[in-house]
Amino acid sequence: MAGFRHVPVLPVEVVEGLAVRPGGLWVDATVGGGGHAEAILRASAPDGRLIGCDLDPEAVAAAGERLREFGERVELHEGSYVRLEEWVEAGSCDGLVADLGVSSWQLEAAERGFSFQQDGPLDMRFGRAPGPTAADLVNGMTMRQLEQIFRELGEEPRARRIAAAIVEARSREPIRTTGQLARLVERVCPRRGERLHPATRVFQALRMAVNRELETVGAGLRVFWRLLRPGGRLAVIGFHGAEIRVIKTFARELERPYDVVGEVDRPEFRRPRPPRLRRVTRRAIQPSPEEIARNPRSRSARLYVYEKLEG
Repeated sequence: MAGFRHVPVLPVEVVEGLAVRPGGLWVDATVGGGGHAEAILRASAPDGRLIGCDLDPEAVAAAGERLREFGERVELHEGSYVRLEEWVEAGSCDGLVADLGVSSWQLEAAERGFSFQQDGPLDMRFGRAPGPTAADLVNGMTMRQLEQIFRELGEEPRARRIAAAIVEARSREPIRTTGQLARLVERVCPRRGERLHPATRVFQALRMAVNRELETVGAGLRVFWRLLRPGGRLAVIGFHGAEIRVIKTFARELERPYDVVGEVDRPEFRRPRPPRLRRVTRRAIQPSPEEIARNPRSRSARLYVYEKLEG
């Protein structure tokens, strides 16, 4: 699709982590512009199949164009990855990749409202489904609610100051555009030579709240795990602390040799069972300096690779 630019993060490391080989069934849960999917299809040639999905219809269209040469080896769907069980049989997948970041095209398209670098409507919804926009949250939430999402989802240390400024500013005029919000945050928290724009964490937090990303990631990880066959691998790429904590919690629960009965993990209420997950790498894989130089937005990416065990 003209104008859609997608640079996959850690593509070589994803293919290696998934141990992609000829044949098999592979899944790209966040197909984006098709970068990871293309790498997997080439490595699984001549007969490996790939099923991909994305909430963004323009991303699915772009991926379809990019992957056209692979013909019937590719099957793409528009929709959330929590719906993957509609398209992929449980226990049938050899490897699955999920890149939880936002594509460069989405960030740079002013009309999508993700970026403070171009003025546009304060939207931030990934898909076409109706629902509250970032403008709805900014103009409708209480100061306490705004402070909470900025602190918890954006890890913004100045959350209270920014939330108070938003409430004060909107009493005079609704905040409807990315430019309005970015200028407001910059006035409250001057840049003073910092590398990151002062509004970076605020925009991240609003995007995550609008799309209920943490809830979706938690639900998605459970779906991914059901799709994998024993010995299959999951490669998941996170970009910020809250998201990465969800990934790590999921892995810890599956790798421990017991189930927890009830809400509190107490030794006397543990039920023994074999571990269900093996960490392929003990630490997160990070982009090389060369990749960061080519694609600066990859700098915060962290790749985790897990293998599904029997039982």
